[in-house]
Amino acid sequence: MTVLVRPLTAADLPTLVRLEGELFGPAAWSPEGLADELVGPGRWYVGVEQDGDLVGYAGLWFDGYDAQVMTVGTQEKFQGQGFARLMLDNLLARAREVGAAVVLLEVRVDNEPAIHLYESAGFERLGKRRAYYQPGNIDAWTMRLDLRGEPP
Repeated sequence: MTVLVRPLTAADLPTLVRLEGELFGPAAWSPEGLADELVGPGRWYVGVEQDGDLVGYAGLWFDGYDAQVMTVGTQEKFQGQGFARLMLDNLLARAREVGAAVVLLEVRVDNEPAIHLYESAGFERLGKRRAYYQPGNIDAWTMRLDLRGEPP
């Protein structure tokens, strides 16, 4: 088994659209939204491949001070195998590289595997955003990882 984490490109868009729909259903980002994210200012997206097939993706936005984890998603049959951790580690390395002070994210309050992943990486819960995820009015935890004071 060969696993590779790599930057995403516009050529990955058809697979991203399919994965986004499978993972997030009615809450999935539109094809146009995904395309914009890949090339947007301050955005950085990676994908994880297993044996040449894209099975997950993750994105970061840096605004010049803070970084925001925009998304982390792994194809269902590959969940629980460490791919999300690989992608998150890449996003956090990028945040450190660009000099982010903190990394922020939102996660569904009912997504226990993701909450565990983020907490195990050092993220802390800041508070709850009511009805953050639409459709469905699902609450989200806002989480933060403070990078200030880390050794360079």
